[in-house]
Amino acid sequence: MGWSNAKNQALRERAARVIPGGVYGHQSTLLLPDEHPQFFARAAGAKLWDADGNEYVDYLCAYGPNLLGYGHLAVEAAAAEQQRQGDTMSGPAPVMVELAEQMVSMIAHAQWAIFCKNGTDATSLAMMLARAHTGRRKILVAKGAYHGAAPWCNPVPTGTLPEDRAHQIHYVYNDAESFERAMRQAGDDVAGVFASPYKHDAFVDQELPSREYAQHVRALCDASGALLIVDDVRAGFRLARDCSWSLVGVEPDLSTWGKAIANGYPLSALLGSERARAAAQRIYATGSYWFSAVPMAAALATLREIRESDYLERTQRLGQKLREGLAQQAAAHGYALRQTGPVQMPQILFQDDPDFRRGFCWTGEAVKRGALLHPWHNMFLCAALTEGDLEKTLAATDEAFAALQRREPGLGPVEKLRFLIARRGE
Repeated sequence: MGWSNAKNQALRERAARVIPGGVYGHQSTLLLPDEHPQFFARAAGAKLWDADGNEYVDYLCAYGPNLLGYGHLAVEAAAAEQQRQGDTMSGPAPVMVELAEQMVSMIAHAQWAIFCKNGTDATSLAMMLARAHTGRRKILVAKGAYHGAAPWCNPVPTGTLPEDRAHQIHYVYNDAESFERAMRQAGDDVAGVFASPYKHDAFVDQELPSREYAQHVRALCDASGALLIVDDVRAGFRLARDCSWSLVGVEPDLSTWGKAIANGYPLSALLGSERARAAAQRIYATGSYWFSAVPMAAALATLREIRESDYLERTQRLGQKLREGLAQQAAAHGYALRQTGPVQMPQILFQDDPDFRRGFCWTGEAVKRGALLHPWHNMFLCAALTEGDLEKTLAATDEAFAALQRREPGLGPVEKLRFLIARRGE
């Protein structure tokens, strides 16, 4: 039986009647090739099965939360045991204290932790804390960087006000002169600086920070009294077993975490240095489910695997093999790929593809052959990926390159691509 998306399509139509836009956010049909499934029935290891029963090797990893593999036995056992004892109660379970102790012991700059649910929670708290600590207003953010979906940082400004971003100043990532200009513009009113672990913006090539740049940012924050915030929500524990900027010799004042820290259970965190503790005690931070114990138990088990397994080295090794295999295939079919970013978080774009037509076509063809790839967002490898999964992936992508050649130059409708390009410019 071949690939089919009839059930997914039926679910899309039903959803459109009761959910604005059908499926919103990053899973909107406006942002993905038609072949991409939106509804999934189950997951295991590095694989997904959609509502139609199609099987995929998954390189989206739930857009980051799947670090060790879907349904990881140790994580699921810890979560199930905590569920038997209690989850959302009238106060936190003891597991919260143990989790804070473990995170503080693993992250060099951290002396305390606050737990929340989404990455946006953590980054918004970091901004509040920086202002509380300094008594200042200005926040420096790299152009194109993603820090969440709250009004102050939402990449699509519809429904937000200019006042929501009135005290933001933008700089160019990895550009020391641009950063210095932004600091001068802020003057003596700079409260905090957001820095991504590396440039992982959508639609563009990824870029690792130079050690000199990162250390220069640290020095200017020290000189101004501003708090340096590394937003590790997306990349945390995928680049290092410490904060990602440990790789460039920099300790931030604050770091934000989410996605992978509980291997898919809803949990995020704000970690901070002793310098910021007093301000952290003054801000008001809470949520109905922020003390839920099951995600914290899952996080403890996840941290144990991070400390004791070779998960990171395995994903790096397989990521390098994937990168090399795709480069060889592309060349053999007459295409040039731009593969950037860490191999365990790859960004794959086509050369000479300004409106992403080739990327949409190629990833759509790969999906039909069992490899779930993304045409414009960085992807992820999880530790459950095997050599066999990689072989299946490369077989699918090779056939997808051949299908792309057959569909040139008429690659299909461009309405979605125009929408994407318009969104990118907002």
